Amino acid sequence: MLPEEKESRRFYLIVTAGGQGTRMGADVPKQFLSLGEKNILHTTICAFADVFPDMKVITVLPKEHITFWKEYCLKSGFTMPQTLVKGGFTRFHSVKAALAKVPDGAIVAIHDGVRPFVSPKLLKMMKARMDAGCRALIPCMPTTDTLKVLRKNGAGELEIVPGAKADRSEIFGVQTPQFFYSEDIKAAYSAPYDLNFTDDSSVAQAKGIPLSFCQGERYNIKITTKEDLIFAKLFSLGLNS
Repeated sequence: MLPEEKESRRFYLIVTAGGQGTRMGADVPKQFLSLGEKNILHTTICAFADVFPDMKVITVLPKEHITFWKEYCLKSGFTMPQTLVKGGFTRFHSVKAALAKVPDGAIVAIHDGVRPFVSPKLLKMMKARMDAGCRALIPCMPTTDTLKVLRKNGAGELEIVPGAKADRSEIFGVQTPQFFYSEDIKAAYSAPYDLNFTDDSSVAQAKGIPLSFCQGERYNIKITTKEDLIFAKLFSLGLNS
């Protein structure tokens, strides 16, 4: 290898689908609900597979639904090789377990299993920035709503917090996938669990890993509620028409 050449990093995808999705009120966790010809989790993994056919996939699932997922993949002809990991007590513990399957020297994308509409354009751009030397890349979207800082009073009603202001120009919503050097994010996840760890970037930030940000996508939604699912089905129909 010439001195100026860099050895390319393998690409790993961790798909977090270990939740029970109780807010959806369905018979199965939301990641297994139908979205046209595929279920949501299947659609999500395919979004990456179409761009990175040689990637390594680690899928985090509820323990009691691992057999369900294996049978689904068999029946639907979904042959993408996957390493299956049991979900932990929290998302933090699930990701930590999945990272144990990822070697150092790789690029790892951590993505919500219920965000099926991430685009090839975003994935290619993020991977290119990581290949160019970015250590952690987080997609985010600016807030467009008017913001109020509120709190609940003794009666449980919302009220203004005196003197508190929220600058909309400084508030962004964070999305996944979040890309990291594997050795960085594995080191970050060696820390004890903290309630402030709301996503992977918060774990990385606590470790002092320099974070970079990029423009996310409006339709890279996380399907959480029944209303989200209705929108997702309509959006999917539009994509496939």
